[in-house]
Amino acid sequence: MIVQRVVLNSRPGKNGNPVAENFRVEEVNLPDNINEGQVQVRTLYLSVDPYMRCRMNEDTGSDYISPWQLSQVVDGGGIGIIEESKHTNFTKGDFVTSFYWPWQTKVILDGNILEKVDPQLVDGHLSYFLGAIGMPGLTSLIGIQEKGHITAESNQTMVVSGAAGACGSLAGQIGHLMGCSRVVGICGTPEKCLLLTSELGFDAAINYKEGSVAEQLRELCPSGVDVYFDNVGGDISDTVISQMNQNSHIILCGQISQYNKDVPYPPPLPSAVEAIRKERNITRERFLVLNFKDKFASGILQLSQWFKEGKLKIKETMINGLENMGAAFQSMMTGGNIGKQIVCISEETSLLSL
Repeated sequence: MIVQRVVLNSRPGKNGNPVAENFRVEEVNLPDNINEGQVQVRTLYLSVDPYMRCRMNEDTGSDYISPWQLSQVVDGGGIGIIEESKHTNFTKGDFVTSFYWPWQTKVILDGNILEKVDPQLVDGHLSYFLGAIGMPGLTSLIGIQEKGHITAESNQTMVVSGAAGACGSLAGQIGHLMGCSRVVGICGTPEKCLLLTSELGFDAAINYKEGSVAEQLRELCPSGVDVYFDNVGGDISDTVISQMNQNSHIILCGQISQYNKDVPYPPPLPSAVEAIRKERNITRERFLVLNFKDKFASGILQLSQWFKEGKLKIKETMINGLENMGAAFQSMMTGGNIGKQIVCISEETSLLSL
């Protein structure tokens, strides 16, 4: 059987901006037979995420993610349906997910890397397992639980950068659900600002491309900042940290403004900002959600419950077609998405009635 796949065509260079042409689509032959322990799956949805920028380098700078290889199939978060199984845990028609799903229309996989998912948890919206009811949701929830130190009824103010993205759009809502009295988002367009305040429950939003972020922060956070959910790093984060309170906390989710630069992760703060951080005893510890796998099952149930109760609004930007993976990745890295960036490879019609 002939299938399509996406391979890494070229590397952007450690300091370069990724472009769609770094990827290419090619056809390959899928074997007719599968071996014991394997499954054949049809890909439904694929995820593109900021952390993948590191995988485009020869060295990811990390010990937990490996680089993509030139002319080899690219992989990441994916959801699909099993078409044939020789693995005891899976039968035809099961919906499954993996963090290492090849960017391919159909693929033969070792069943041991797959996890079954229950469509009822997402009311049939399977793509949500790649976003709010998946790794971005868990990153936001567990990050806030473990590093945010939020106490209900204590009038804490949270600021979220990259607030209209996959994690940021959830983090602000979760901050409120866990007891923050005020949540302010920072993003890059008027449309995103409006979405944050009109649909996602943020108390205020700042467009960092208009006016002074420092002045707007002072106005919108008169009592200072207690919790900062940092998705971006760079100048925006330096500005927020400068207005953080004594004994406050930074949740270091991502540093997308730094991913196209050859700097360590997390990038060191400028000396003046680091001096403020130390003087005010602001915590800024590296946070890696994969270190909290024991909390994944309960976290998914909590996120699903909030979603079903209407307390967690889910936003995603959907692009269709495997041939558009590169364009989706480039768009996501430059803020073209609202919520989670997803690529639909094929749809599963049987769930539309759920």
